[in-house]
Amino acid sequence: MCLFTRLMKALSKLRHAGLTLEDVARIADVSPATVSRCLNRPETVNVKKRERVLAAVERLGYVPHGAARALASRQSRMVGVVFPSIDNSLFGAALDAFQRTMADAGYTVIVASSAYDPELETQHIRRMLQSGIDALMLVGTERPDTTYRMIHARNIPYVTVWRTPGESSHPSIGFDNVQAAKHLSNYLIGLGHRRIAFFSGHLEHNDRARDRLEGVRQSHTQSGFTFDDSLILQRPFGVDGGRHMLRACTALPSPPTAIICGAEPFAYGAIFEAAALGIGVPAEISVAAFDDTWLAAQISPKLTTVRTPNLEIGEEAARYLIARLAGENAPPALPLDTELIIRESTAPPSQPR
Repeated sequence: MCLFTRLMKALSKLRHAGLTLEDVARIADVSPATVSRCLNRPETVNVKKRERVLAAVERLGYVPHGAARALASRQSRMVGVVFPSIDNSLFGAALDAFQRTMADAGYTVIVASSAYDPELETQHIRRMLQSGIDALMLVGTERPDTTYRMIHARNIPYVTVWRTPGESSHPSIGFDNVQAAKHLSNYLIGLGHRRIAFFSGHLEHNDRARDRLEGVRQSHTQSGFTFDDSLILQRPFGVDGGRHMLRACTALPSPPTAIICGAEPFAYGAIFEAAALGIGVPAEISVAAFDDTWLAAQISPKLTTVRTPNLEIGEEAARYLIARLAGENAPPALPLDTELIIRESTAPPSQPR
C-alpha cells in the first residue's frame, strides 16, 4: 500500500474518531506545543512550521475545542455587545462595522438586545461575563454602579458608545449629543419656528435622549425663547410611536409648527401619520430627526436630519478594544463629528391653521 493511500486512511479514521491537537501535530510533524502556539500566537512560530500546521489543520478540518483553547490562552476570543435594540439600521450599521473590525483581529462578537430595559441589560452583561468574554461594548453610560463593579471585577476592557469621553468617567466613543441637537434646533428657530415639539423614546435610563432634549432646551434659552415642556412626547421606540405622537401634538389647542425626533423611526411615523391626517409636511409642520439612515433620502418628503457617525463609532470602538486586548494603553477616540443634512421636510412655518 502506497504512502498516500495509508495517509488518506489515517485521515479518514481521525475524522471519525474525533480530532485532537495531537493529531494535527502528527500530520504536521511538529510537537503539540507548536500547534498550540501556532493557533493561539502564530507570530511566535517560524514560517515553515506554521505553514505545515495550517496545512494540516485545513486538511483535517480541525476546529480547536473552545473551552480548552480558552483555558490554555486565557482568552476566549469572544467579545460581547449589548445594544438597546438591533431591529433598526442605526445600531445595525455600527454593529456591522464593529464585527468586521473585530473579525479581522480574530475575535467573534456575541450580541444581545436589552429592549431599552436596564434590568435585562444587566442580565445579558452578567451572562456574557460568566461565559468568559474578553471585552465588552455597551451603548450609553447610564447603568447601576453595581453593573460597572461587576465588569471591573472581571478585569476586562470595555467601552461605551454614542457619548463623548468628556461626558463620563467611562471610556467612551461617540459624539456630542447636546451640541448636535442644539445645532438642529437653532436651524429650526432660524427658519422662524417658535413651538417645537420633541419626540423621544422613554427618557428614563436613556442618557443620549436626555442629552438631545437638553440641546433643544439650550437652543431655545440662548435664542431668547422658552421651551414648552408640554411638547415633550415619549413613546416606545419605532414608527408607531411617531404616528401616535404626531396625532397627539397636532390635536393640541396650540400645536407645534416643527418636530425634532430623537431617532428617525419616529420621524417616519410622523410623516406617515401627517399624510393620513391630511397635514402637509413641511407646508403645515416641519419634521427633522437624527441619524441619516438610508431611508431618510428616500422617503417623501426627504428628511432633514443630523448625520451621526455610526460606522465610525463601530470601527473606533473595535480598534480601542483590540488595542486594550493587546496590552496597549490606548485612549478612546476624540469626539466624532456630526453633520446637519437639510432636505425637504423642513421649511419656515406657515400661518396658523
